[in-house]
Amino acid sequence: MLYKFKSKASGDVIMLQPNGDEVLRLLGREPAPKGIFEHEDQLALVAALEAAVQKAESPADDEDAGGAERRVGLRQRVWPLVELLRRSHAAREPVVWGV
Repeated sequence: MLYKFKSKASGDVIMLQPNGDEVLRLLGREPAPKGIFEHEDQLALVAALEAAVQKAESPADDEDAGGAERRVGLRQRVWPLVELLRRSHAAREPVVWGV
């Protein structure tokens, strides 16, 4: 399954199910095939994602020495959704998925 987060304020954000599930859990939501982020909640959701990124990052993450495999971090995964939430909030538009 794919998550396709949509808003009239910006382009779509698509995530694979494991990543979408993780993001929804970080936001205090149970993963679901359909949902909505209302305008009133969007700034709090942005703050929650930013806090999760700060918590996930540590100085040890910078020790990527000697050809260690580089992975996509949480910051890179959530950035498109954070931008979608910010733009949607500015335009007073909801963000939906699965509809």
